[in-house]
Amino acid sequence: MRLRRRDVIAVLAGTAIARPLLAHAEATLPVVGFLHSQSLNDVYAPMVVAFRRGLGEAGYVEGRNVTMEYRWAENHLDRLPALTADLIAREVAVIATLGGPATAQAAKAATTTIPIVFNSGTDPVAGGLVHSLNRPGGNLTGVTFFGAETLGKRVEFMHEIMPNARLAVLINPDGADSPEVLREIEALEKGGQQLTVLRAATDAELDAAFAPAGDRGVRMLVLAGDPFFQARAKTIASLAERNRVAVAASGRANRDELLSYGIDLAESYRQVGTLVGKILGGAKPADLPVQRVNKLELIIDLKVAKALGLTIPPTLLARADEVIE
Repeated sequence: MRLRRRDVIAVLAGTAIARPLLAHAEATLPVVGFLHSQSLNDVYAPMVVAFRRGLGEAGYVEGRNVTMEYRWAENHLDRLPALTADLIAREVAVIATLGGPATAQAAKAATTTIPIVFNSGTDPVAGGLVHSLNRPGGNLTGVTFFGAETLGKRVEFMHEIMPNARLAVLINPDGADSPEVLREIEALEKGGQQLTVLRAATDAELDAAFAPAGDRGVRMLVLAGDPFFQARAKTIASLAERNRVAVAASGRANRDELLSYGIDLAESYRQVGTLVGKILGGAKPADLPVQRVNKLELIIDLKVAKALGLTIPPTLLARADEVIE
């Protein structure tokens, strides 16, 4: 998703510019905490817009009948407990935790009474966030999409494009879903796939990962679905172009890769906003089933393919939900 001027204006209006004008009204409004593991940038600004759209569908408009408090950890996950404590001190009515399960885990550890709505690409039951998807129990509910499950399909699609090329998978070793991703990689290898695993959890490691990829003859790089990678879509596209590596990303939040396969991340943020609105309206998290995003999209960028000198098989193009020309 590309950032549009009106997205920037909408986000800034809710986080900074409009706040002095709404100070008096906000004193009497319920407060929603928005806690994110990454930074507000051109990937996540549209997600904030989508979250607000979901709130609006539930009858809540920022500045009119609800106040927002935004906290961004800027990929410093060790800051999440302090940011959560700050929101609790602000006496928020609900905390929306975005940017991976680590955010939800920090909020869960801090309060058993304030409702929490998460957005997670890992299994929230196995991760201990909820008791079950249909009956969450406790003070948490949210949206899940089990991102590791799509990794194998991205590998499959890339092999259709370059059957004999060497392929690597890039993971974030500090990501909460890394155990699931590694299990998926192990299953692919047992099925006969030959994969190189590269790791990056910092900007320096991300930059370094691409050079070894090219040095080792890797021409295809499949990204694990991780907020760290999503937040650095521009950087990854630039590194891929510089090192002549074709990249498969995890969903529509990314851009300028050869292909992406996964969920529309903005849609999951909208669903989180809707759940938050339902809780503000009186619903209890324990009674709201965890929503699973099942719709997956295959997007192919022919401009990137042309720049890399690749031809996309017609059979794969026919299966794409969107082709960028």
